[in-house]
Amino acid sequence: MSDENPVVLGLYVPPHPHPLLCPEKNEGWQKIRNAYEDARKKIDEVNADLIIVYSTLWPSIVGHQIQAQPEPEWTHVDDDFHFLGSLPYKFKTDTEFAHEYKHKCEKRGLNARTIAYNGFPIDTGSIVALKLLNPDNKLKSCIVSSNMYANRSETIVLGKAARDALIEQGKKAVVVVVASLSNRMFTTHIEPSEDRIHSSKDEEWNNKIMDFFSDGRLEDLSQLSRQIHSQIRVQKVVAYKPIWWMAAIMGQHNNYDGIIHGYAPIHGSGAAVMSLVPTSGSIGDKEYDEDDVETYQGDRNVLDSSSNHEEEDGNKPLNKNTISTSKAPKPVGAYPHARKVGDLLYLSGVGPRQPETNEIPGGPIKDKDGNKIEYDIKAQTRACIENVKLILEAAGSTLNDVQDVTVFLIDMDRDFEGYNEIYSEYFSDIEATRTTIAVTALPTPIAVEMKVVAR
Repeated sequence: MSDENPVVLGLYVPPHPHPLLCPEKNEGWQKIRNAYEDARKKIDEVNADLIIVYSTLWPSIVGHQIQAQPEPEWTHVDDDFHFLGSLPYKFKTDTEFAHEYKHKCEKRGLNARTIAYNGFPIDTGSIVALKLLNPDNKLKSCIVSSNMYANRSETIVLGKAARDALIEQGKKAVVVVVASLSNRMFTTHIEPSEDRIHSSKDEEWNNKIMDFFSDGRLEDLSQLSRQIHSQIRVQKVVAYKPIWWMAAIMGQHNNYDGIIHGYAPIHGSGAAVMSLVPTSGSIGDKEYDEDDVETYQGDRNVLDSSSNHEEEDGNKPLNKNTISTSKAPKPVGAYPHARKVGDLLYLSGVGPRQPETNEIPGGPIKDKDGNKIEYDIKAQTRACIENVKLILEAAGSTLNDVQDVTVFLIDMDRDFEGYNEIYSEYFSDIEATRTTIAVTALPTPIAVEMKVVAR
């Protein structure tokens, strides 16, 4: 085995067929086609043995699937953009690596299997990426699915298993993630000349993501991805998993040289071709503190490598329907942080207290003798919503899935304006229903508490 980095180049590319089938119809589509060509040239410059593709357009439900057919060949037609034409393909698979990848997944506790029979469909994103990045099949490839229900921990383990397989076989790889940035697409036909990013909020976050890539801050982006997801309102299957997997296989740090080769809208979504090359030093250590995980222990609410069967990220299911997490403030009574009923999550009242210290951001509303003191309602509101996010994430949900919010304020006249300002920062695009109620007191010296229902 070698201690050298087994990944020599990382690429993040869009899945849409437009740059392959009709780039001439829109200036932005042609820009992405040219960016793909720049990325192809970078592949030619590195000494790689294979290309590993993680495609968000190949969803799996039962475990993780790995393409192992030696020469998959077919003619594919995209479900949504069939009118653009067909996509014939013939690829060469690194079957040796595929089987080793499966083995390493199993060693880390994942449910994985290889796919090796004629006619198994390859998704649009993988086809577009391989035809544009590896047109002559100079390098063998390996395609892995994106499990729809895998959480952050499971996805990181999946990436680490791929790295294990590379090290075991002494191979060098180009890693290709196939995913959009923002993923909201127009739901009706548009003329090519009318293409644009779906919303200004999506555009804002697309640019933030690209800023991180250009700075080589892959691990910071992996840690920040949940916040990005809640802001750009994309579906879980494509929102942040590609970044988690990419960071895990490439190396969970920020020491990369990043390049944005091209960015443009494709049918409303953000399409970008970006590359990362490992370097000896770049932006520095990660800024965030989400936990790491090494092995998968079976259920997606029971992920850890410890012997007491608590989750690596601090989530401890009390039973199959309740959620408690050490990342959120400890309850002040005999109740869990959340309970799942059917497809809905019901959160207990959540305040701004900090999980480990019980500190109240913005200060308490009274001192230890019960005397009223000044406090910052904006800071309390922001901390309260951040705690709600932590509980939702522990339950496998996100802020974007919130359906209804009930807010309790101890001083409606004083605090409504400031609380409403911060609330709007988080919820204006989510459009959850809301009720705000004035109360005389709350169990701890806080000014605001939230009761949330989410999917």
